[in-house]
Amino acid sequence: MPALQEREKMSTHVDSVRLESARELTHVPCPRPRLTWVVATDVSGWHQLEAEVVWTDGSGDQAVRLQSSESVNVAWPFPGLPPRGQGQLKVRVRGEDGWSGFSATYDVAAAFLGGGEWQAEFVGLGDPARRAQPVLVRHEFDVPAGLTRATWYATALGVYEAWFNGRPVDDEVLKPGWTPYQFRRVLQTVDVTARLEPGRNAVGVAVAGGWYAEQFGFHGLARTVYGDQPLFAGQLLLEFADGSQTWVRSGQGWRATGEGPWVAAGLYAGETYDARRWPAGWTRAGYDDAAWTPVRVEAAAIGAHPAPVPAARTTPAARVTRRVPVAQVLTSPAGKLLLDFGQNLVGRLRIRVTGEAGTTITLRHAEVLEAGELGVRTLRFAAATDTYVLAGGGVEDWAPAFTFHGFRYAEVTGWPGELDAGDIVAEVVHQDMARTGWFDCSDPLVARLHENVVWGMRGNFLYLPTDCPQRDERLGWTGDIQVFGPTASYLFDCDTFLASWLKDLALEQAAAGGVPFVVPDVLDSGQVPATGWGDVAVLLPWVLFQRFADVKVLADQYESMQAWVDQILALAGSRYLWEGGFQFGDWVDPDSPPDQPGKSKVSPDLVASAYLYHTTSVFAQIARRLGRSEAERYGDVAARIRTAWLAEYVTPAGRAMSDVQ
Repeated sequence: MPALQEREKMSTHVDSVRLESARELTHVPCPRPRLTWVVATDVSGWHQLEAEVVWTDGSGDQAVRLQSSESVNVAWPFPGLPPRGQGQLKVRVRGEDGWSGFSATYDVAAAFLGGGEWQAEFVGLGDPARRAQPVLVRHEFDVPAGLTRATWYATALGVYEAWFNGRPVDDEVLKPGWTPYQFRRVLQTVDVTARLEPGRNAVGVAVAGGWYAEQFGFHGLARTVYGDQPLFAGQLLLEFADGSQTWVRSGQGWRATGEGPWVAAGLYAGETYDARRWPAGWTRAGYDDAAWTPVRVEAAAIGAHPAPVPAARTTPAARVTRRVPVAQVLTSPAGKLLLDFGQNLVGRLRIRVTGEAGTTITLRHAEVLEAGELGVRTLRFAAATDTYVLAGGGVEDWAPAFTFHGFRYAEVTGWPGELDAGDIVAEVVHQDMARTGWFDCSDPLVARLHENVVWGMRGNFLYLPTDCPQRDERLGWTGDIQVFGPTASYLFDCDTFLASWLKDLALEQAAAGGVPFVVPDVLDSGQVPATGWGDVAVLLPWVLFQRFADVKVLADQYESMQAWVDQILALAGSRYLWEGGFQFGDWVDPDSPPDQPGKSKVSPDLVASAYLYHTTSVFAQIARRLGRSEAERYGDVAARIRTAWLAEYVTPAGRAMSDVQ
């Protein structure tokens, strides 16, 4: 490294390095992850002239000089990583003041599988007694001496928790989340070497229905979209010092039971857990599972679609990110015990309790009180109720694993003895994204309004961007994130989170280009185009490019964007105006009746044609940015739409028809 004066050494340094998929560098999901680094400096007007990236693996050091000012989403400058490839990465930069020192060294591990390596079979309960019955599955295997690395790959049609030899695999919750299961499935990759030992070992997995077995729909007409019973698939790669490898995969030979402690679990209904039914030692070797039954093995295809091969997760993990204590203990007019946590949040309650075996504690959740009682009316058909049955014999610590709730208040019944508020805490659950934007001011109400927005995002970024976390909905409404995307991308590093969801949008898109109202499309809504909602296909990738310099998302989504634009242009026809047909319009106009949120003052056609211009104009800019030959044509069409809109909706004096905000 060139010699630097002491002042220069201290004035510029690389503050952090990040790969494209997550805050953690380990477990990258692709062979060529992009690189981003942040430079901290006291030098006024400093800019990067070049950078040096050093990669160290088993073959030695590789150093690449990049003659560029780029430091965001920089292409991987080395040969592609192989499956389970490992190494260390560091970066330094040069400005007018000379070279910085190197950044800290970051560990990197590839999380993806090689071609043909995924051979795990989906397994479930052989003879379920009821719909969406939670199941425990287990398997024992031998680990010879000389183990150097053990890598666990797992997914589920449902949600799962896994243990090796009694130890949980990780701290993630509601794995693997929700994608359109018929088109795309996600797997977790975890290094479990430290959880194994020479000799006999065991893996145990608890699986519940989650989004896969949930029933979706409104007004009591909810229906099963994917499947009735949860399924799990996982495989473990054992690597040894002599270079040999052994795979342990789910399939025939694994054992299952439906008599575990999870009696029932649903996202809307809540979870029922009977601690007396925990089979002691079931996640350890030597457990007697003679009463268990062979697993049912399924191809796990949905409808006419072949089962997709699961791919490594590209988003940050979902986990408990903070804990909120009880702010106040209340008694309702009816004598109910209520806990107030001081604000709305999304997650679950964790309780610490001592009592006799069989004692049943019921926890109900809601965001508001009505007449001093728990306000469950707005939850519609979501029971949002968790039930815990004590095992007895000492202090018991429990939180539901397979559900979540949006709430400020909780009603507690059946608590043994007098409740100590310190024995219950609210655990906040969401995607663990890095915070990037803040706001504060001298007015506490304005500052609190901003903080409410932050908490609203925390509550609705759980595997997909949702509309609400509490009632029987919690769906990925496309219009909501279209509007909220610019704010979301200011507050948190949500690039990979939203880029992953956009992949699902493209997969769910109708053949004619129609974008569903919700993604995943459990409402079968892709055949009805609606302005503001479908426009997310174009406008959200553009936001990610503007905020994160993510050109890749523009290229990846281009066909999806073009299909949507071409469809709405066809609907507009020669008048260059989108008129007629279903529209949400100016949804939830402040003056609209509570039971008619679409009854707004402004014409739906005016809104639709305004979005037609905006979306087509943005798409023309995207096409130009990608060097596409059709950019000029779409730019010309956008200009024609603008002219038509002004002629139709603006008077010669400049007053807009439906003259409202």
